[in-house]
Amino acid sequence: MAAWSWAAAVPLLGGTHQLPLLHWAQRMFASQTEGELKGTQILREKFPRAIAIKVTDISGGCGAVYEIKIESEEFKEKRTVQ
Repeated sequence: MAAWSWAAAVPLLGGTHQLPLLHWAQRMFASQTEGELKGTQILREKFPRAIAIKVTDISGGCGAVYEIKIESEEFKEKRTVQ
């Protein structure tokens, strides 16, 4: 029986030559994308008293889905969605 190897798995991973998590790790340490910067700028204008604003592209880099975290006193005593 042959041993399993990453080289054998490459066709199963859609032809990519890097590990699936490697792209995520590279993205984690990369600077913000244009969409992330634009989203952060807009949110800073809308929430000038925010302590922290974090916009992260979680769509793999295409800008389709963003995770947004805002920490501000404006949200004190409010539910998550209100």
